[in-house]
Amino acid sequence: MTARILVVDDIPANVRLLEVRLLAEYFEVLTASNGPDAIETCENGKVDVVLLDVMMPDMDGFEVCRRLKSDPATAHIPVVMITALDQVSDRVRGLEAGADDFLTKPVNDLQLMTRVKSLVRLKSLTDELRLRASTTRNIGIEELLSRNYASEDTMPKVLLIDERKSSVERIQKMLRDRADLDVTGDPHAGFFQAAETSYECVMISTAFADFDPLRLCSQLRSLDRTRFVPIILLAEEGEEERIIRGLELGINDYLMRPIDQQELTARLRTQVRRKRYNDQLRASVTQTIEMAVTDGLTGLHNRRYLDSHLQTLFDRAVARRRPLSVMITDLDRFKSINDAHGHDGGDEVLREFARRLRKNVRGIDLACRFGGEEFVVVMPDTDGVVAEKVAERIRAEIAQMPFAIGADGKTIEVTVSVGVSSVLKGVDTVAALMKRADLALYEAKSGGRNRVVAKAA
Repeated sequence: MTARILVVDDIPANVRLLEVRLLAEYFEVLTASNGPDAIETCENGKVDVVLLDVMMPDMDGFEVCRRLKSDPATAHIPVVMITALDQVSDRVRGLEAGADDFLTKPVNDLQLMTRVKSLVRLKSLTDELRLRASTTRNIGIEELLSRNYASEDTMPKVLLIDERKSSVERIQKMLRDRADLDVTGDPHAGFFQAAETSYECVMISTAFADFDPLRLCSQLRSLDRTRFVPIILLAEEGEEERIIRGLELGINDYLMRPIDQQELTARLRTQVRRKRYNDQLRASVTQTIEMAVTDGLTGLHNRRYLDSHLQTLFDRAVARRRPLSVMITDLDRFKSINDAHGHDGGDEVLREFARRLRKNVRGIDLACRFGGEEFVVVMPDTDGVVAEKVAERIRAEIAQMPFAIGADGKTIEVTVSVGVSSVLKGVDTVAALMKRADLALYEAKSGGRNRVVAKAA
């Protein structure tokens, strides 16, 4: 696992010690001796994880972390704060500043490496989502990065899997009014509950009498529905090896008992904030992909989608020796509608036509806006005779039912011309199929409009 790690410490010996450890694991290491240099490096270079000393002159680690997390350009970079002070208040202060993790000097090698590798995996996922988002036109990426999800009014929905009643009661008390907490003492039931409910975090106790909690963590990570749900392990003193193994399996964080309320709420908030951020990125990417293949005016697929999908449908029909037909429609004298009623009126006609078109074709049919006032319908498992009947039904409904436009509900007469073609046995191509449908449409238009013509159907 290769990544670029920034080590920030004003004491050269400390920097060198961490650098040697990281280089031995084949990480690329950058260094900075003060806060301003660290911030500049993060802004200008590709940094995957920051190992940040707390005690530095002028600008301490808490302030550096706060500035990195408040800047949309660097907020996604994981920060691990390192201090010689093993105080809960310091950990909480670091987490409040936005730190993703906290290590105490002298840093344990295994703990350091598992933490770093876990955060590198997380950073890799976030980078992939950011890249997809930023390359799919303008979707408000800076707005997403600058949102403070931890301050949102909605309480996170959390699942606690713990069989000890006393432990459950303490955690319920700690998270009262801070989380919508569900509890189960059965790890098997907890697995199914986590899979069936949209939780923003799952907390798993290690104190089961007859069950390995890491097996549950592994199962949650292997299931699609729970793969990205944050997991916090609630461990006992002396379980360092189990924690390290858990981090390797993909848990996001852990807490040592006795659990401090402030640290619990701070770490939970960090995990929920990160999940909401990545969820928003995924939703934005999905929405943008949909926008890329959908016509914004009519809601039908656009020509880009048709061009990429028609070949697949054609090849499938040929391979299975099944019929396939194509219908091209064109609204008659559409320019005169725009001239008389404006583009708003024309848009209303296009939207209503798309609605009627969608109503008259099957779910398996591919209805697309080809451009302007032209629409294409691809009909799998449909021969020419049936396709022509469908086209005639659509033509008749358009001609018989006037279109309402404007706020006053004024209606106008609209007609449509349709060309139909079907896949020919033997040698045929998508281009030839579309060309025949286009020629049929031309004949329908030149023959008086408001009619259906089928070519080699």
